[in-house]
Amino acid sequence: MIPEVILYTDGACSGNPGPGGWGFILRHPKSGKEIERSGGEAATTNNRMEMLAVIEGLKTLTRPTSVELISDSKYVLQGLEEWMPRWKANGWKRKTREPSSPLKNIELWQELDRLLSQHQIKFTHVKGHAGHPENERCDKLAANAAKQFRHR
Repeated sequence: MIPEVILYTDGACSGNPGPGGWGFILRHPKSGKEIERSGGEAATTNNRMEMLAVIEGLKTLTRPTSVELISDSKYVLQGLEEWMPRWKANGWKRKTREPSSPLKNIELWQELDRLLSQHQIKFTHVKGHAGHPENERCDKLAANAAKQFRHR
């Protein structure tokens, strides 16, 4: 039997680009155990932080797992569900005809692709800053992580 977890993620950025942070909560519903982690970068974008929250959360899993990924990032969820399969089919390019514009954050999309291939993923979107307790907690984790990079 494959383990089941819920992964809540969020990213934050002060300026875009600017100092940013990511945060996640990984919950195992059957045992009630949770892991919270966060981190950040001095000069980044909100999209990169949203992606890193998912990457870092998935990297904590040590075996194939059924994951419900809950995020307020339409960019990440739409990218994973809709855009990434086309990019892969087009050789990690946005368009099939020249000139094709380079894919932003390609190294993160490729890492997400690698991690997703190891797990069964269900994608769930929640509205950000709307009182969802875990989303609010992840936002706080990300914002606090970003603060450490301000005024350096």
